[in-house]
Amino acid sequence: MSFSPAPRIAGSVQPQLLRQYRAIRAQSLAIAKPLSGEDQSVQSMPDTSPTKWHLAHSTWFFERIVLARSPGYEPFDRCYDALFNSYYLSLGTPFARCSRGLLTRPSLAEIMAYRVHVDEEMETLLAHAGPERRTLTLLGLQHEQQHQELMLTDIKHAFFCNPLYPAYSTAAPMPLDVPAAQDWFAHPGGTTEIGHDGKGFAFDNEGPRHAVHLRPFKLAARPVTNGEYRAFIEDGGYRRPGLWLSDGWAKKEQEGWTAPLYWLGQDRVFALDGVRALDPGEPVAHVSFYEASAYAAWVGLRLPTEFEWEAIANRFPCDGNFLDLGVLRPRVNGAAKLFGDVWCWTRSSYDPYPGYRPFEGALGEYNGKFMVGQMVLRGGSCVTPVGHIRATYRNFFAPAARWQFSGIRLAADI
Repeated sequence: MSFSPAPRIAGSVQPQLLRQYRAIRAQSLAIAKPLSGEDQSVQSMPDTSPTKWHLAHSTWFFERIVLARSPGYEPFDRCYDALFNSYYLSLGTPFARCSRGLLTRPSLAEIMAYRVHVDEEMETLLAHAGPERRTLTLLGLQHEQQHQELMLTDIKHAFFCNPLYPAYSTAAPMPLDVPAAQDWFAHPGGTTEIGHDGKGFAFDNEGPRHAVHLRPFKLAARPVTNGEYRAFIEDGGYRRPGLWLSDGWAKKEQEGWTAPLYWLGQDRVFALDGVRALDPGEPVAHVSFYEASAYAAWVGLRLPTEFEWEAIANRFPCDGNFLDLGVLRPRVNGAAKLFGDVWCWTRSSYDPYPGYRPFEGALGEYNGKFMVGQMVLRGGSCVTPVGHIRATYRNFFAPAARWQFSGIRLAADI
């Protein structure tokens, strides 16, 4: 399966913005197309959401944040505020996230009609939108791309919970990955500018740009592979408390972790294309921050800070194995790249940058209120939409999260 790449989010001319809008909205439907109505209604754990909820919520975002600012606009269904608001308390009382799978109504057909309605209204608006509406539309498109990635990670988890291990897609067999010997990118340290420079779109949490002081360090040129991580398991990595952070050890014991999520023993793995042999050369994925940290301790190295990662990533073009390639699994790149394949955990807490100011109004709840108890990941993954990622992009999850395509890239002091 392959996905057409959405245009990169740039520019503000109405025809270009309309093309971007159509392409990104269509890509969400392409992701959902292989799924039955039953597939799109399932929620496998509190952290995930049903596919049809993602389709409805991203539509609600355009309606509530963009269209509702138009005088006289009438919502498609006022009840949807109570169903598809994710966490914007200033816009009402959201339906409990852990119970989204109970929303069998409205039907999938009604949600598709909702999307058509909002798309028609948005197309009319974009024909004459001013700067504020164009900016909000760009935000809505980036927001929908975030949910496109979540649609795939969430359905993968749901299918893994099914004893039949159904496949989302049928992929052609691939040769085994043969990773190069680990190489390193060195950085001399010193004062470095970090954060978005204000050119083009960025989320509020990517700025303001500011100076940080780095000690000399080196960053691995590729992520850790399945084979390398399997050696950690075989050496008792999950049985050696000295390698683990205290909270991580407690979580591992509580949930019975013995390998990355989706490993079936040490020779098979569940993927979006079903059960297949574990490829030892493929980047390891679906590990928590705690597992990444334990592995780094085992090899006598560490995880990079998000600032170290960005300082190196700024040297590279923002390309890699993303959603548009349709591979839907991490792969070793022939040339060293910092983007795609797996999100890489960093050792940085998700905190505001100095001088941070959230978006105004309801959008102030988009990022700022989550700046506690989370760790930053960088680089994007094999299911991140192309055009959505930047060197300054800050993803964040709780340290125990494993259902995302999260991997390990090592660092060391020089």
